[in-house]
Amino acid sequence: MSPIHADLQENISTRTRKKIKEPFQYKVILLNDDYTTMEFVVQVLIHIFQKPLDEAMKIMLSVHRQGAGLCGIYPREVAETKANLVHALAREKGFPLQCAVERA
Repeated sequence: MSPIHADLQENISTRTRKKIKEPFQYKVILLNDDYTTMEFVVQVLIHIFQKPLDEAMKIMLSVHRQGAGLCGIYPREVAETKANLVHALAREKGFPLQCAVERA
């Protein structure tokens, strides 16, 4: 092997690999209000968060009884997009439903 190839091989084999960090995860939390119907909350959970009916009902009851319910944990951009969809759909239907995005 030529000296140039040996140096190149040594440089390649001694380089350290950069560890790729996982993106931070964010919780999307629905917040209770006195006007949004339970049925609408269930529909939001099914259509925006792809929850099956039984899980959507459990989350909706958590929102109703405890004041908030965890919809899911996602990378930041996904969490923000889902929150924006909730707000837009709620506005369109005349509900004041809000959700929060918090770092998990």
